[in-house]
Amino acid sequence: MQPLAELLAQLPPPQLPAEPSLGGWLCAVLGWCLGLVGLTYLAFWLWMLVRCLLHEPDRFFWLWLLLVVPFPGAIVYAVVRVVPEQGWQPPGWLRRLSRRKELARLKAAAEQIGNPHQFVQWGDALKDTGQWPQAAEAYHRALLKEPQNLPALWGAAQTAERLHRADETRHYCRRILDIDPQYKFGDVSLLYARTLMSLGENGTARQHLEQHCRKWRHPEAVYLLALQCHAEGDVHAARQHLQDLLRDLQASPPAVSRKFGRWQSLARKLLKQLPPPTA
Repeated sequence: MQPLAELLAQLPPPQLPAEPSLGGWLCAVLGWCLGLVGLTYLAFWLWMLVRCLLHEPDRFFWLWLLLVVPFPGAIVYAVVRVVPEQGWQPPGWLRRLSRRKELARLKAAAEQIGNPHQFVQWGDALKDTGQWPQAAEAYHRALLKEPQNLPALWGAAQTAERLHRADETRHYCRRILDIDPQYKFGDVSLLYARTLMSLGENGTARQHLEQHCRKWRHPEAVYLLALQCHAEGDVHAARQHLQDLLRDLQASPPAVSRKFGRWQSLARKLLKQLPPPTA
């Protein structure tokens, strides 16, 4: 028998692993990117699925689409249902960047001409780009020149709400309603009601909402009225308002029903929380 040392000497030298080529690295990176995209889409699909289960009035069709055709079903559902309902916009920094020249032009016009109209235009552009404190200042300067300017008052009310200045919001909305109760077809009145509720003025809020709902059947206003009645212990009135809201939306065109699907879902939830009607 040959000695062990001779046998080991006859063995071929060990082969070192080859260095990965550029193509191998590219394939590895591509595989990692595809995996990341897949996980991201899975999370997005789960988000859309949960959202559909909780808030979608036509959930059966959309659930079928999401489960049977997950790709691109989640994208279709987001584009058709979620984005229009939420009113999503590009980020504020992107809007500011895309409208930079327009903002500079409107600022120059407001400071050079100085009419309330120019300050309102500047404030509207600042508001649209998410610059709320600057927009509030522009509307304030317009009101210094013309205190009864309705567009400036409305812009000031919207910015005050966004900046969580409830007292200012109530003040501006009240001034608008004293001048023109029909202004913005009830949007001012609805904001006024929301502000009264946020300030804890529940009795005044209910009275205002009852008057509001006689003129405008905003789903949000009807729901807020039902919520206020429920908080005050008036279960019968709350149930009646919720049932009226659901009937209004069921009788409306599908596009309108989908647009206000959130209030339909909230109305159904609150209706289930109410005690059963007494015989």
